Amino acid sequence: MATIGLTLEERLEKMLTALKKNNPQADLDLVRLAFDYAEKAHKGQMRKSGEPYIVHPLAVAQRLADMNMETNIIVAALLHDVPEDAGVPISEIEKHFGSDVASMVAGITKLGKLKYRGVERYIENLRKMFVAMAEDARVILIKFSDRIHNLQTLGPLQPKKQYRIALESLEIFAPIANRLGMHEIKGLLEDYAFKYVYPKEYKRVKKMVQERVKIKEEYFSRLAEKTRHTLAEAKIEPLEIDWRRKHYYSLYRKMLRKDNDMDKVYDIVAMRIMVREIPDCYAVLGIIHNVWKPLKGRIKDYIAQPKPNGYQSLHTTVFCDEGQIVEFQIRTKTMHEEAEYGIAAHWHYDEHGSKIPNKQLRWIQELAKVQQEMMKKVRDIEYLKIDYFKNRIFIFTPKGDVIDLPEDATPVDFAYAIHTTIGNTCIGAKVNDHLVSLDTPLKNGDMVEIMTDKNRKGPSTDWLKFIKTTHARSQVRSHTRNTIKDWLKSVIPH
Repeated sequence: MATIGLTLEERLEKMLTALKKNNPQADLDLVRLAFDYAEKAHKGQMRKSGEPYIVHPLAVAQRLADMNMETNIIVAALLHDVPEDAGVPISEIEKHFGSDVASMVAGITKLGKLKYRGVERYIENLRKMFVAMAEDARVILIKFSDRIHNLQTLGPLQPKKQYRIALESLEIFAPIANRLGMHEIKGLLEDYAFKYVYPKEYKRVKKMVQERVKIKEEYFSRLAEKTRHTLAEAKIEPLEIDWRRKHYYSLYRKMLRKDNDMDKVYDIVAMRIMVREIPDCYAVLGIIHNVWKPLKGRIKDYIAQPKPNGYQSLHTTVFCDEGQIVEFQIRTKTMHEEAEYGIAAHWHYDEHGSKIPNKQLRWIQELAKVQQEMMKKVRDIEYLKIDYFKNRIFIFTPKGDVIDLPEDATPVDFAYAIHTTIGNTCIGAKVNDHLVSLDTPLKNGDMVEIMTDKNRKGPSTDWLKFIKTTHARSQVRSHTRNTIKDWLKSVIPH
């Protein structure tokens, strides 16, 4: 880590420099005041590494400053552990730093330390996190930065604790970041956790990637220069052309799908082209295809059809110079910021008052509504992870409407997502005009038509064996309970 060996004052200056670079109007005096206040509150407290505790909130603030966050978020990050670890009441924070900062710190304090102490307690903690996110999504940004630094500094902890924190980060935190469109945060959470959850696989993938990237560094530099020259000839001036390495855990997951054959993964390193306007994206795509032949079936238009988490970009894989196969990603600056930071892009210093996109806000609000009633059985934590944290897919209705479902959802999940009555009276399904069984896993882009029978008495309890969404499960269970009650009423004398 770049801050190792720096004094506290040097670390503070580094963070303030990043803040001022991104936001020349930032109130640096307020940030210094928050640092001094937190340092005094944590005086005498040490981390397991032997460093003063203040190093942790300062590292959290540094990450947020690097992400171009507004001043109040930085101040709240510096103070985020003060109430819980130093016993300072929220009212004191409000008196010194205002209600906005105090509200964020209170939100983080409410979350407490999410520790695994049995499923029931853990579910309640998750519920608190969703509610806090719905009240003020900035809270989760600070929580993510807090978790990333904790993962970076897991070394001194006991192996059991390392594994627990890393697994929770991989299974809960990273998927939440993904759903909020925060690709960079998701990648960091996964990579730092990967090292502790699957250490052998981590070492293997890291070694393979480093060897390949080292060989290709010079090649990609030449390719970037050729691309820039080609676009200049077409009178297109890109804002930026660079290349980036795929995150280790993301690559590991992709390799599992490709029979562990790295030669089948074409985006270990991808070229990224940033342009000003959407028409420029399509113009660049045409020019690239004119110079290099595209691979069949590898052109993806996420601008016209964004991913469920809001991600937008054009992707194409082409046969490049020297027989190399290379993926190009083409996007505007706004798309890039959304792709890297997701909802966090809405708190960049120059975007005060910007609203979170309805889709992302709606998802946060859905999470907040998940009540304990739905999760009384131990297995429900697994359904929660599938329903809310798994990768999402787009499914189309015959009229062209888009339904957002978890990966491997079935036609029954789709039916209930449209309307409870359609789910309850569902008797069959067509996927892409072919009749399929109701337990068929759906794939991204499928067009699904549900067949119903209004005389059907209700859903089958057998559906509980394969349906994936919490909504579908709760509707089937609810109908089953009501049916049993009605039957009892009919057979038990009044």
